[in-house]
Amino acid sequence: MNKKIQLLDLGNKDYKDTWDYQEELFKQIVDLKIQKRNSPEIITPNYFLYVEHPHVYTLGKSGDFSNLLLSEKQLSEKGATFYKINRGGDITYHGPGQIVGYPILDLENFFTDIHKYLRFLEEAIILTLAEYGLKTERSPGETGVWFDVGTPFARKICAMGVRASRWVTMHGFALNVNADLGYFDNIIPCGIRGKAVTSMHVELGTTVDEQEVKDKILKHFSDLFESSFV
Repeated sequence: MNKKIQLLDLGNKDYKDTWDYQEELFKQIVDLKIQKRNSPEIITPNYFLYVEHPHVYTLGKSGDFSNLLLSEKQLSEKGATFYKINRGGDITYHGPGQIVGYPILDLENFFTDIHKYLRFLEEAIILTLAEYGLKTERSPGETGVWFDVGTPFARKICAMGVRASRWVTMHGFALNVNADLGYFDNIIPCGIRGKAVTSMHVELGTTVDEQEVKDKILKHFSDLFESSFV
């Protein structure tokens, strides 16, 4: 079982280009797993991509297009693009000031439990935010990380959407650090009406060092998955 994870920080990269790259790494792992049936000595790699996307809206396969409140013309005026993609979940926004993480793991190197995987993803974010004095939690029946669940002030700080096949994962999480939350006004986030979004910048009242947040996420991810980054 290979518990080493290759860390790749892609910087600012177009959503579609990144998606194609994810697919490439995903396929590489799946192909190796098929070969492994006959050659058990084969070791499958794991990857963790960090990326920041230019303004983009993405719609999951179960999503409803009506949750995007903009026309094509309005999208281009805002310098944003739109993609329908093969992850779970509804509509979400990605853009500058948001830390996006895409773990592409062979879960057979760790544990074969997709619910545990999602809980660990959420936990890595919850523990990271706690280091900044921010108390967040899960919301029953919804993915992601939230403040004040069960109150009229419930607000989401981190969205999650994952695809898994043959125990290989792709897509991941998007944590609002210094993001311009105005872009969320153009969608019904995750298809849930009346749910607010927030960011570390809003909650702390100051601009946050994104590299520091990335490092903290990796530390907690590494502890939870009993893995090391290379």
